[in-house]
Amino acid sequence: MKHQVLIVDAYNMIGHWPELEKLKKKDELALARDELLQILSRYHKQAYDEIIVVFDAMFVPGMTRSYKQYNLEVVWTDEGQTADTYIESLAGRLMNPLTLVTVATSDQAEQWVIFSQGALRKPAWELYQDIKRANKENSVAAKVYQDQASVRQNPWGDDQLDKLGKLRDELMGK
Repeated sequence: MKHQVLIVDAYNMIGHWPELEKLKKKDELALARDELLQILSRYHKQAYDEIIVVFDAMFVPGMTRSYKQYNLEVVWTDEGQTADTYIESLAGRLMNPLTLVTVATSDQAEQWVIFSQGALRKPAWELYQDIKRANKENSVAAKVYQDQASVRQNPWGDDQLDKLGKLRDELMGK
């Protein structure tokens, strides 16, 4: 099975996901960034081997660095470099026969460059829907597991239950 890597154009997601866009409009960009990382961290456990989240320095000058947070690789580009150019370069470096690279962005130009390199592309809204679907599936699976764990294991076999039912009926005069 191929190693699956998701590269996320972070500000593109913030601008296209409803709850994050609201935070951005309220001038709470730092909160939107952290919320994005938390959402992707939960999704990472369900879908991808590795998620790389790329922020460009246009909103936070002088922030160039790379670090791990919430089990994600978080990258801040140089001030003179856009997230798009960084992502295009990174996708090209990561592509090989054993790695499946998917880039999440709604930027059409970037999607074409990524696609021409052999990577898959996923628009922001599609990733948002995938995450919602994965969360729902996870909730359903957890509920089924809890229900199965809470069901009392019946020590009686079907034959024994039938005999007990008949005995009950006889005693009740039915």
